Amino acid sequence: MPSLKDLRNRIASVKATQKITKAMQMVAAAKLRRAQEAAEAARPYSQRMGAVLANIAQNVSGEDAPKLMTGTGADNVHLLIACTAERGLCGGFNSQIARLVRDHARKLLSEGKTVKIITVGKKGADILKREFGSLFIEHFNLREVKQIGFANADEIGRKVIALFEEGAFDVCTLFYSEFKSVISQVPTAQQLIPASAGGEAESDNAAGALYEYEPDPSVILGDLIPRNISVQIFRALLENVAGEMGAKMSAMDNATRNAGDMINKLSITYNRQRQAQITKELIEIISGAEAL
Repeated sequence: MPSLKDLRNRIASVKATQKITKAMQMVAAAKLRRAQEAAEAARPYSQRMGAVLANIAQNVSGEDAPKLMTGTGADNVHLLIACTAERGLCGGFNSQIARLVRDHARKLLSEGKTVKIITVGKKGADILKREFGSLFIEHFNLREVKQIGFANADEIGRKVIALFEEGAFDVCTLFYSEFKSVISQVPTAQQLIPASAGGEAESDNAAGALYEYEPDPSVILGDLIPRNISVQIFRALLENVAGEMGAKMSAMDNATRNAGDMINKLSITYNRQRQAQITKELIEIISGAEAL
């Protein structure tokens, strides 16, 4: 049984940890609002971009379609972009994304496909490298970035497009966590290349409308699809930031409450042991007095 001094030291240690987790919860709550607003503001733009691409793609087919939309015609080499957080202490946020990437990679490898992985975020890279470290071809470190900007996503997008033009892969899939609420972040897989033309085309307000494109639709797609890749990556990064802050806020709240419960239990144990020690000392004093 621990001594009273050990119990006092442990109670003081848990109280110090509780202060840290409470502070981290408040910081995450303050950052969550801005991150959530940024993620929600990016959604309409990315969805509208998909609708525009879907409308234009209806007028392009065959050899006129850009290669980024049609792909290489093969399905042998897959590039997986795993976007996770740079820091931990956010519950199962990073592990859920890594699990989705791992399951997808295992499925492709079992089918005889070649898999290449680009990691964005330290935590996802640390989890995946245990099993797929030999498949890593690039890592993007955003730890020193104070606020995620489009330039960060565009850098990743340009690298992906350059690899595609070199013939390094056939299909590219983006993995991230879509922010739903503080307690709900949904791991999501989105195919970037070949670019999907299955977005929600304008059909309600512009039913039966005819469009004339200048320049040619294939030229427009050739410019929009690379931009759309960066836009979708940017949205994924913003969704991840909001999800990370929400998960961290929830995790630190649970940690703070668990620390409080532990302090109460340790305090009860300390008081009982202290009372027992006082009672024992009183009995010894009384016994000694009666012996005299």
